[in-house]
Amino acid sequence: MRSAELLVIGAGPYGLAVAAEARRHGIDTATVGAPMGFWREHMPAGMLLRSGPDWHLDASGEHTFAAYLEDSGLTAAEVDPIPIGVYLDYTDWFSAQKRLPVDDVRVERLEWGDGGFAATLVGGDRVVSDAVVAAPGIARFTVLPPWAVDVPPDRRAHTCDLVTFDQLAGARCLIVGGRQSAYEWAALMCDHGAERVDVVHRHDVPRFARGDWTFVDAYMVDTLGARGWWRALPQAERDAIARRFWEVGRLTLEPWITPRLGPQVHPRPHTEVTQVRRSGEDLRVQLSDGENVTVDFITFATGYRADLGSVPYLGGVLDDVAVTDGFPVLDDAFGTTVPALYLTGFAATRDFGPFFGFLRGAATAATLIVDDLLARRGDRRGSV
Repeated sequence: MRSAELLVIGAGPYGLAVAAEARRHGIDTATVGAPMGFWREHMPAGMLLRSGPDWHLDASGEHTFAAYLEDSGLTAAEVDPIPIGVYLDYTDWFSAQKRLPVDDVRVERLEWGDGGFAATLVGGDRVVSDAVVAAPGIARFTVLPPWAVDVPPDRRAHTCDLVTFDQLAGARCLIVGGRQSAYEWAALMCDHGAERVDVVHRHDVPRFARGDWTFVDAYMVDTLGARGWWRALPQAERDAIARRFWEVGRLTLEPWITPRLGPQVHPRPHTEVTQVRRSGEDLRVQLSDGENVTVDFITFATGYRADLGSVPYLGGVLDDVAVTDGFPVLDDAFGTTVPALYLTGFAATRDFGPFFGFLRGAATAATLIVDDLLARRGDRRGSV
């Protein structure tokens, strides 16, 4: 059995950012989870990121992505747009610079009581800690339409589970959804020789133009400057920010996708699937516009919805965590209703805004959480 002041569960962007910041301030921290596991296991090798070189993990502002590029002899122009492999190299560099040990093992169950936590790891080892930060990945939060059960499991996949495409060479594919992942996965299917790709969605075909994400920076400043800033906003202001985020992140798709969309891609706006049935080896898909499409494989680019009940290791504490619509109810420092249990990343978007569904919020979340941990033990945060 091991003990630590803080246990960080999850080694994605949010987990790494929190662990590094906690260790910088002298908090004895244990970090468990596959380093950048969701990125490595659920994102295609050919994927390109929408973020710029200013999106990084370091709350201290030292080991940034820009610093990694400089250290590696690269320029921002050379990695624009940023290949996922380059960003993964940055996270490895970040962990090395921070001397951040990560135990690549999964937590089976988390329990709390008597003022502390006990985590049982795969293999039987246990970690006890005074506080826990959980950063569950979104792989368990996938959303599928009700009719997905009519599609054989080997003939369908959510985008987060479809990361190789060679098996779709010569295939007739249908993608449900019309945002970034839908059209990027269509491009990847074209890259790998798909015969036909129908993209079905209920809205207009998004415009393809360079997204400007700099507007998010001010919201990070506001989040740090005023505790509970997002929740304190009038609903009309929150709605306006959400609309702007939707316009840049959802209604506008990156222009580097367009040249890769071959003539075999057929957008079908203002349309949805009404029925799927098997006909021999074929899947016959009936659409709301009256057309029928015969396909071999269906991909769901249908997004994610928080559901803490789908995170197995939280089962031992979930009865004491207040939840609304699948999201945890959080305080101003990402704390749950279980004392010293914090939840961050996508699960925090209800109480902190849509920005925290993206890696841009990682350093900000780390700052707020570590400030709270230091306050709990009576320390004052030093200047950064």
